[in-house]
Amino acid sequence: MKKYLAEMVGTFVLTLLGCGTAVSLGCGADTSAIVGTAIAFGLSVIAMAYTIGGISGCHINPAITLGVLINGGISVKDACGYICGQVIGAIIAAAVLYGIVSMDPAIVITTATGANACAYGVANGLIVEIVLTFIFVLVVLGATSKTNGATNNFAGLAIGLSLILIHLVGIHYTGTSVNPARSIGPALFAGGQALAELWVFIVGPFVGAVFAACCWKLIAPCEK
Repeated sequence: MKKYLAEMVGTFVLTLLGCGTAVSLGCGADTSAIVGTAIAFGLSVIAMAYTIGGISGCHINPAITLGVLINGGISVKDACGYICGQVIGAIIAAAVLYGIVSMDPAIVITTATGANACAYGVANGLIVEIVLTFIFVLVVLGATSKTNGATNNFAGLAIGLSLILIHLVGIHYTGTSVNPARSIGPALFAGGQALAELWVFIVGPFVGAVFAACCWKLIAPCEK
């Protein structure tokens, strides 16, 4: 149960701080806001990796949990518990964020929750989410692999920095999710387009995670 609670807390922090930064900086309005939001998501992952990594492995992302499950690193039971904790944590974070900023009439609901949306259509958004999640989950699987030995101490840093790069690429097109839980929470409060297109940010990351897990199986070195 502690592992599931850790995933809930970790996803809460990621969603609140990442989406909260996007809202506070008005992400999408200018380049500095995009860079700031990307850094916020990356730093949130790094912080949580060194906080709850020893408890649950710090997935804080259903796509990562799926990738780890396919590679045999977690049981089906734990995977279900992780995903439930992650989604609950994201919903709580979105509720808190909505409560913080909803009194400001200058902030529309979608912006106030940091919800994802496909700027150039669902087909474009689906491709972006699949490709970026593939890269992200592949980095996670490689960085946390037992074959990396002592370098695993820096896994959280590698994962967080890669998430910054992924956000820098994807924010313009989808707001960057690569994390179904992080999208579900805000979408429930934003409604409208964010809720209608939510399937893109669930299907895309999961498909990308499957591709990444299969790719890692092909290229992973044998354990010593």
